[in-house]
Amino acid sequence: MTMIERSHQSQGTVDIGQVLDESPFTALQKVVVVMGSLSLILDGFDGQMIGYAIPGLMKEWGVSRGAFAPAVAAGLFGMAIGSAVAGLFADRFGRRMALIASVFLFGAATCAIGFASNVSDIAALRFIAGLGIGGAMPIATTITSEFTPARNRTIAITATCICVPLGGMLAGMFASIVLPLYGWRNLFFIGGALPLGCGLLLLKALPETPRFLARKTHRWPELRRLLSRMDTPTEESTIFSDSREQVSEKRAGYGALFEGTLIRDTLAIWTAFFMCLLAVYSAFSWLPTMLAAEGLPSGIGGAGLTAYNFGAAIGGLGCAIAIARFGSRWPMTFAAGGAAASAFLLQGVNVGENTNLFIFGLGVHGMLVSAIQCTLYAVCAHVYTTSIRATGTASALAFGRIGSILSAFLGALVITSGGASAYLGLLGSAMLCVTVALLVIKRHIPSLKEKRLLRSECAV
Repeated sequence: MTMIERSHQSQGTVDIGQVLDESPFTALQKVVVVMGSLSLILDGFDGQMIGYAIPGLMKEWGVSRGAFAPAVAAGLFGMAIGSAVAGLFADRFGRRMALIASVFLFGAATCAIGFASNVSDIAALRFIAGLGIGGAMPIATTITSEFTPARNRTIAITATCICVPLGGMLAGMFASIVLPLYGWRNLFFIGGALPLGCGLLLLKALPETPRFLARKTHRWPELRRLLSRMDTPTEESTIFSDSREQVSEKRAGYGALFEGTLIRDTLAIWTAFFMCLLAVYSAFSWLPTMLAAEGLPSGIGGAGLTAYNFGAAIGGLGCAIAIARFGSRWPMTFAAGGAAASAFLLQGVNVGENTNLFIFGLGVHGMLVSAIQCTLYAVCAHVYTTSIRATGTASALAFGRIGSILSAFLGALVITSGGASAYLGLLGSAMLCVTVALLVIKRHIPSLKEKRLLRSECAV
């Protein structure tokens, strides 16, 4: 037991935030982060599965690709609504049940798609699955944030977020094996059964976060048991507080996001999410189409998207490591500015004559865009206190999902009207807006030097 913990217990009060931030990162906490990451792997897995099934469905049902646009859009709308609702649910009833409900929901709906008989059925079920898929991301990152010490938090949250594109890549590998042998229906049956199994695991093993429990007096016995499992035993008479955050907490709900000086950060974060997801989904949805429009074979389109995703995995972790040392303001701002510059510079590359250079540039652009998208969740966890953390993160993601929906229409428009140059201009302009939004945010994650200075001031 640390000196901090003994001091708190001798006074009959435990500051849960201080204990979590300054105590060792225990095995239980690491297991919780792994469970949250697993849920997001399956989130990305089920979220992208429909794309691999559509060619087979078109052939079996004799319908065009355009006929599936409502099903794809329905999933995105469901994600936007699910993100918004899940945050409110989690801040009121707990993070644990919010994540479990999300995983069960998208697992069951994905399984049900295997019984679909027409495109309308798929659209309705994709909307329901989207509710769970949209809810899982902000809740899993909130759980990771509230179980991880401050020194590990940014990297842990980013590693959790990267599990979504990892799940998408696994879905592609899974589909390439299952579809030829067992067909699209079994693809959804198996793909939905996996998160249902994960939901049962979470139901049995996932604990509620200590910061949430500290705010519920009637659940303090549960918190004492949890702290014992985290090698921090407490007495029956111990009183729990979270003084660093509770001093600024006034009320919960969406209204709290716009109170006082917090309104500036909320609007800037929402703008960053909106523009970043506009850029991300413009790439996911239209990058192969743009390359095909330039006369390149379909294999090059796949290579371009692969390079983008590969760069994304590197960028997220790299930016998280930089943030842990230098704070979030300048690493994220430089990454966003670099993403904008890389898109504008690619406008000067002849994709037909310098294809390899162009593909490399797409990888660099994907790396820088993902560096922002993944670490924005860590900024949310820092800006918003426990009573509104899930709501703040989920609402920002929900607003960002509108950008992803817009990309479904805007991407096709700019490619048709201006080709590759206009498309790259869209990506660059979106990331330029993200750069400005990041500069507007006031409560950035502090640097290692600033954290040390703050601790020394608190000690005095």
